[in-house]
Amino acid sequence: MGIKLTLVTVFIACLFMMSFRGEKKKKIVFFGDSITEAGVQKGGYIDVLQNMINDKGLAEKFELNGSGIGGNKIYDLYLRIEKDVLEKKPDVVVVYVGVNDVWHKASSGTGTDFDKFGRFYDAVVKKIQQNGAKVIIVTPAAIGERNDYSNPQDGDLNGYSSWLRNYVRENNLGLVDLRTIFHQYSLANNPTNLYKGILTSDGVHLNAKGNELVAEEMWKVLQ
Repeated sequence: MGIKLTLVTVFIACLFMMSFRGEKKKKIVFFGDSITEAGVQKGGYIDVLQNMINDKGLAEKFELNGSGIGGNKIYDLYLRIEKDVLEKKPDVVVVYVGVNDVWHKASSGTGTDFDKFGRFYDAVVKKIQQNGAKVIIVTPAAIGERNDYSNPQDGDLNGYSSWLRNYVRENNLGLVDLRTIFHQYSLANNPTNLYKGILTSDGVHLNAKGNELVAEEMWKVLQ
């Protein structure tokens, strides 16, 4: 009985140690446009988030990957999802897109109509889920930082963001609602109602404070 008990104890101990050695990093892919493309650079939101994770002693638990291309819209993400996301076998995909879908409608006539935006977005999410990864959706933050909704694209941004919030609720997805967060921040920190320079460098792309805020909001959902 003593030998059998010893063998059982050793077996359980081995299983316990193997479980620790076998724990893999959670692979997260940030999928988006130029904001995410810049996010992997020093001081970008993905870089800031990685430093936050390192400071918390969690570097062995998370692997962050950026997959952003400047000018991308939701249908661009759909076309490149296999190679740029699914082949990496992620555990979580953060979909951060929408600014160009709205912005390019006015600037170059190549944006994404509201109904097509929803259909392509749903197709992207379904592909990710079919491959076993969880999805976190990010609303497009800003095209101009004026807080009285006088930025030219505020109406469309609000409409697209509202659709995303409803989609998240209906499909039980994760959400980082940057549209709401940026507006609230501007109300509190932009008393002269500037178009840029609060969380962005040009009304769209993140400055240092914007990258820090986005990293913090991402972490709240990812952890």
